[in-house]
Amino acid sequence: MKLVIISNRLPLKISKDGNGRHSIVPSEGGLTTGLDSLKTSVGKYWVGWPGMYVENPKEKEAINQELLKHNFYPVYLSPRQIENFYEGYCNSVLWPLCHYFFSYIQYDNKYWEAYKEINALFCAEALKIIEPDDIVWIQDYQLMLLPQMLRENNLDISIGYFHHIPFPSYELFRTLSERADILNGLLGADLIGFHTHDYMRHFISAVYRVLKLDCHLDEIYLEDRVVNVDAFPMGINYDMFYNALDNPRISKKAQKFRSDFGDGKLILSVDRLDYSKGILIRLTSFMNFLENNPRYRKNVSLVMIVAPSRDHVGKYAGLKDEIDKTVGAINAKYRTMNWTPIYYFYRSYPFEDLAAFYHVSDIALVTPLRDGMNLVAKEYLAAKRDQPGVLILSEMAGAANELSDAIIVNPNNARDMENAIKQALEMPVEEQIQTMSALQEIVSVQTVSQWAKDFLDELKSVKEKNRHLQRKNIIEPDFDDIKKAYNFSRNRLLILDYDGTLVNFQDNPLKATPPAGLLDLLEKLSCDSKNRIEICSGRNKNILEKWFGHLPIGLSAEHGVYFKEDGIWHQQAPKIEWDDEILHIIMRITKRTPKSRIEIKDTAIVWHYRNVDPWLVNMRITQLIDALITPCSRSNLQIVKGNKIIEVKTSEVNKGIETERLLSEKKYDFILAMGDDTTDEDMFRALPANAYTIKIGEHYTAARYRLSEPVYVIEFLKKLLS
Repeated sequence: MKLVIISNRLPLKISKDGNGRHSIVPSEGGLTTGLDSLKTSVGKYWVGWPGMYVENPKEKEAINQELLKHNFYPVYLSPRQIENFYEGYCNSVLWPLCHYFFSYIQYDNKYWEAYKEINALFCAEALKIIEPDDIVWIQDYQLMLLPQMLRENNLDISIGYFHHIPFPSYELFRTLSERADILNGLLGADLIGFHTHDYMRHFISAVYRVLKLDCHLDEIYLEDRVVNVDAFPMGINYDMFYNALDNPRISKKAQKFRSDFGDGKLILSVDRLDYSKGILIRLTSFMNFLENNPRYRKNVSLVMIVAPSRDHVGKYAGLKDEIDKTVGAINAKYRTMNWTPIYYFYRSYPFEDLAAFYHVSDIALVTPLRDGMNLVAKEYLAAKRDQPGVLILSEMAGAANELSDAIIVNPNNARDMENAIKQALEMPVEEQIQTMSALQEIVSVQTVSQWAKDFLDELKSVKEKNRHLQRKNIIEPDFDDIKKAYNFSRNRLLILDYDGTLVNFQDNPLKATPPAGLLDLLEKLSCDSKNRIEICSGRNKNILEKWFGHLPIGLSAEHGVYFKEDGIWHQQAPKIEWDDEILHIIMRITKRTPKSRIEIKDTAIVWHYRNVDPWLVNMRITQLIDALITPCSRSNLQIVKGNKIIEVKTSEVNKGIETERLLSEKKYDFILAMGDDTTDEDMFRALPANAYTIKIGEHYTAARYRLSEPVYVIEFLKKLLS
């Protein structure tokens, strides 16, 4: 077993000396740090683009040999592929979409073709080193098709995916032409991680609406497995930043920065050049602050670090020009001989310099318009150590979920940020230290290594859950055992649910009529004198009589309230005179919920919501159950949540009680029960341990076995007869 990490870029820089020799320098990114510090008994391997195009075969071989020393496996991309895949689909379609800059999307079909091509290329390269039982962890939006591509190779591996940027709301995500392909690609993973529960909720909402898949809390049910979705807020290497000032070089740099910037208060801003970072509105806020608070002029400066990024691209080059002009205008208006309002650095800084900047800054101004997490905020907190300081943080950054004690601002509201700057400057030192300590406690616990450990621990847990689920799948040896028991038995009982078991669910339940092939199959089963067949359904007796009354089989309606034997219907519980309050509650919810419907039976009322919008139905389910609890308790009625239904029913009879009735009438040496719903669990639990109980669908169950859908039920029953 090994851990295979797959990301768009390998965590390294390749340099070439005058003699043509290449050297590999590992990068210092947060992800690299976290995975390097991860304590694991398995080897770690990394697959990704090395950041360069190599045409000469000998040079490529030399680089490969150097990379292998670090367990790095390169995926080489041509300039065309980089342009259409990375600059194209990744950064001209997905990046603006996920950061809510819809108008910035530049779509070209060749971008999508390149995205598919490169994901397939990464898959091919990764499969060269992936072996059964490996753990594969895919990183970020550049590789959203890769999980399913790997899954299709049928390797027994654990696949995790982590999304490092925001996941947009369904209303925005639905505009993406390839939305279904992207979602299906991600669902190849066993575990999908996001920084916050908001992003997690948006993703599940998209899966509900686009793919129409069943989701329950943090689980998405596929045909043969369950995908878990969860939030794992990423952290930093806290000790590295907290202990930075113990390094004499960093301490010396901090003293020099403090001296260079003078005695005034320092506000620090650190970003990569990107329209999602809100740099221009931040500058406007600072300018307004100086204009409206003249007493702070000469006493406070903004130190703004902008790391170059894609400034060859039109929008980014234009953004840089606007930043340059705005900084120039502010400094021209307010600068004095002894004071500079804004110190602007358009360059990247190494760790040592950043740690020094963080330590000497009185305020960190972190106000992206949208950000997956934003680790700058956490780095600032750690580097301040026991010194006073104030963090001003955008509510649109994922970090705001954890760091709620910071001054939280709306990054689109210049007045809000202006007031936050004033509040930070006037905050008493004692309050600063107290708040800083509380924030540091959070950041010191949820470190990047803890983030990585939490994700991999959960991935292992999900894999084990799926293995447990798949162990219930009926494979050839299981069927052979069942078939053998069937052949050698003399008295058989077969109890079969109908909807979701013998036939697929229909949008309109009245259209779920049994096909001729099913009726023929049931007749053949019933012709064997050793077999006693019963369809045990939640349907009313009139429907069951209409569909199956001509067959020599038993019927059970309304979950066992009515049963038919020897051509006669019997009743096990009295008909209910429905309470007006209960009827009113359900009818009111139905009226307020488009596409829902109500079904009134003798001993049950069913609220169907199969076609209702998932977001709306989640709210309505809670409202309905809350409203029904008191009147149902008063009338001794059950509230049962089934497969896209809420049912209010008599508590006197259920499928378990009907099963016990069948068992009491005769001794059977072969028992088979099949069902898909919550109500069928009563039937499974009522049967002896040697019965062959089979759950249809993905939910966890008391049944011994499972089949994924009704088509396999029909196939199974036909093979029993063969």
